[in-house]
Amino acid sequence: MEKNQTMVTEFILLGFCLGPRIHLFPFGLFSLFYILTLLGNGVILGLISLDPRLHTPMYFFLSHLAIAYMAYACSTVPQMLVNLLSPAKPISFAGCITQTFLFLRFPHTECLLLVVMSYDWCVAICHPLRYSVIVSWRVGISLVGTSWACGSLLALVHMGLVLRLPYCGPHEINYFFCEILSVLKLACADTKLNQLVIFAASVFVFVGPLCLLLGSYACILAAILRIQSAEGCRKAFSTCASHLCMVGLFFGSAIIMSMAPKSLHLEKQQKNLFLFYSLLNPMMNLLIYSLRNKEVKGALRRALFKESHKI
Repeated sequence: MEKNQTMVTEFILLGFCLGPRIHLFPFGLFSLFYILTLLGNGVILGLISLDPRLHTPMYFFLSHLAIAYMAYACSTVPQMLVNLLSPAKPISFAGCITQTFLFLRFPHTECLLLVVMSYDWCVAICHPLRYSVIVSWRVGISLVGTSWACGSLLALVHMGLVLRLPYCGPHEINYFFCEILSVLKLACADTKLNQLVIFAASVFVFVGPLCLLLGSYACILAAILRIQSAEGCRKAFSTCASHLCMVGLFFGSAIIMSMAPKSLHLEKQQKNLFLFYSLLNPMMNLLIYSLRNKEVKGALRRALFKESHKI
């Protein structure tokens, strides 16, 4: 029996149920989104590192959020693109577990970074004169380091529980990457402990930070309402609404995917949600946090002007 339980050394990702000719369209579309995600977030990182005016805690947090988006896209999208062209191509057990670890690590980190950014913005709006004291570089580095450390630690806990299980077949995963709940379905042992830990981690990583985020934005809105200038109030409300939209998209999809009861119909919907998060969410980061930001656009203009001046 032990021998049979260790026979599965690779898995087959079923991906999307599409015809062979239809695969080319989503492959081209998803490849375009993937390239734009990497290029766009890469440009943000380059501008923040090269422009001294962006060397502030706020853009330090934004740079790490861009890194998390790029890393998450790199850990899931390439395998999805490969599966669109070769649906029956297997992935090794080690590769699948690595992908599961990365899939858990980066969204957890992103969630905590969003909380850090909301705190940073709350201090900037509510306590502008004390901002440099409250959010010093030491504090900023500590907050970012804690976000990455917590994301990695939680992912390692999940991986330890996944690796203790035997896998003896079937070896087909009904997803386009190694999502942890889909992997657990293939284990030939009791997975109740794993599911309990996943639920507890979801509450800790998603529900807790969401409450902190809502508290921060409540303070921000209260401070905005006290602004005397109508134009300043309008701009602040516009920025706040954009950030809340981004937070709502992330936490809404994350909570549905992690905590909703499972069914066949919901499983198909979750594929679409994961696809949205993997491809469109990082591009929303470009629109909301960067392209609408005057300082980032100013840094881009200065960089382009320098290049044209050299030529």
